Amino acid sequence: MDSQLYPMLSKVNVPADFREFSTSELKQLCTDVRQYMIDVISEVGGHFGGGLGTVETTVALHKVFNTPEDCIVWDTGHQAYPHKILTGRKDRLHTIRQLNGISGFLKRAESEYDTFGAGHASTSISAALGMAMANKYTGKNKRVVAIIGDGAMTGGMAYEAMNNAGHYKADLTVVLNDNNMSIAPNVWQLSNYFTNLITNPEYNKVKGYVWDLTGKMDSFGDRLRKIAGRVEGGIKSIITPGMLFEALGFRYFGPINGHNLHQLIKIFELTKELNGPILIHTITQKGKGYAPAEAHTQRLHASTPFDKLTGKAYKAGPTPPAYTKIFGETLAEIIEINPSISAITAAMPDGTGLNIVQDRCPNNYIDVGIAEEHAITFAAGMATEGVIPVVAIYSTFLQRAIDHIVHDVALQKLHVVFVLDRAGLVGADGPTHHGALDLTYLRMIPSMVIMAPKDEAELRDMLYTAIEYKKGPVAIRYPRGNALGVEILPGFRILEIGKSETVKKGNDVALLAVGNMVDYSLKAAELLKADGIEPEIVNMRFVKPLDTKAIDDVVNRFTKIVTLEESSLVGGFGSGVLEYMAEKGYKNDVLRIGLPDHFIDHGTQEELHRILEIDPQGIAKNVKNFVESGTHIDKVLV
Repeated sequence: MDSQLYPMLSKVNVPADFREFSTSELKQLCTDVRQYMIDVISEVGGHFGGGLGTVETTVALHKVFNTPEDCIVWDTGHQAYPHKILTGRKDRLHTIRQLNGISGFLKRAESEYDTFGAGHASTSISAALGMAMANKYTGKNKRVVAIIGDGAMTGGMAYEAMNNAGHYKADLTVVLNDNNMSIAPNVWQLSNYFTNLITNPEYNKVKGYVWDLTGKMDSFGDRLRKIAGRVEGGIKSIITPGMLFEALGFRYFGPINGHNLHQLIKIFELTKELNGPILIHTITQKGKGYAPAEAHTQRLHASTPFDKLTGKAYKAGPTPPAYTKIFGETLAEIIEINPSISAITAAMPDGTGLNIVQDRCPNNYIDVGIAEEHAITFAAGMATEGVIPVVAIYSTFLQRAIDHIVHDVALQKLHVVFVLDRAGLVGADGPTHHGALDLTYLRMIPSMVIMAPKDEAELRDMLYTAIEYKKGPVAIRYPRGNALGVEILPGFRILEIGKSETVKKGNDVALLAVGNMVDYSLKAAELLKADGIEPEIVNMRFVKPLDTKAIDDVVNRFTKIVTLEESSLVGGFGSGVLEYMAEKGYKNDVLRIGLPDHFIDHGTQEELHRILEIDPQGIAKNVKNFVESGTHIDKVLV
């Protein structure tokens, strides 16, 4: 590392290296960390704005607390890039989120300083409380600190943990990193209330008038100022989040400037030895120190490589629009026809495409914050009153609300449409974000209809079909990334529930595919021609209910059948086909192609598809071996 570019950071590999730094040296270290983040992430991409906002907090925490002996628990990981830089991984930062590189989130296997794995929000306080209680049981004298963003405070799990911490009077410190942003602008009402009040011109006008007047009253005025300060402090204790936190059993300190390094170090040192639950409320700026990120906090939350001077992403060549955009535009189009639809997001309007609905149909758009469980039961409540909720949540995040889908929606046969973006392998965000399990956890739910489009035109028709379906819940899942660029005709058509389509006739083997595996199967078929193999390809469309007539047909015409899905093979689409065949007593040879029964690390989607042999080349190779091999039932690729 260049010592001239990064004079203090070049001296630091682990936190122990800077614990004796002077205040001025620590400030320079913060400058170095921030500049290093800008230099590296602009080249390789990654989560960006959140980490720029936590540089001073990270330095102060690692200076005051004896890490890794003391435990620091980060929420999600978006804000933890400075932590990675200061804990032995600065020289590998350029590999972040890349195949065989370091994770973009917290990962216990990666560093002893990563005390708890993270990727989903609102988990840090629960995990930290568990550590604090474990220390009590084992007699250890570790300090435990959780750092949670204000966006994650919309998740009910955070309050469940705080309530429990207050009950047990656990020795735990929570740092609330409040930048009024999660990924999209925050919907945390307590924060908004406090912010609005202390920035209200009338409040500050009266406060300034009183302060000026008392300043002219000599010693009597000083006494009045002290009284006014105490009164103002009392008012704040009533109207700020401190009231709530203290009601939960926490001693509340703040708000304090999260970029004032001296103040942060002082408050951490003062509270370090206090017993019981402590909450330190810091006010930070997302994207701090980098003008483009300060100006566009949402766009630079996470980014592909970008121009360091302008903050603008490098332009790629012309590509088809993303499935996310197709969905958002389609839903807005349908809402304009049918205004009884409500589009619901859990703090991810841009990520799910609902920002398009927000712009075009604002009265039909609702953001519940990072609260997926609430989103589902909230949608169920809307459905009881005749509204058609369309809940757009990433596949991996919908896992958090399985019980609510089962109990509050499916059991009551309510018409809620679930739209699962990022189904399958998402790439750089890795195992915490791969949508590998949705077909498994949705298939088990009675009355659930599950669709997977082969292209963007079919996505439009599936969304229209799901909205028009009145008999219960419907789920649509599609992958991250660009669609195929097929022609989109005006209008919509309703698909017959549980009806597949044959997209290619063949003679040697039947390929039953769902979602993006239809396109991959067609490409694999082109490769198989060279070996004289002509597969028949069926776009199954529906994972539940299955098109059993189509399965009966291919069973009668082919001895060998292949199922293809970008989902876990355990309990997924292929399992459903096998279950039906077993019930009917069919003895055909079956090969299931999909995701294996283990967690898959990060890398580009293309790299991961190639490694797991679910890309066209891998499919062609395995289908060829399957066709040319002897009899075997249910050979599963692992």
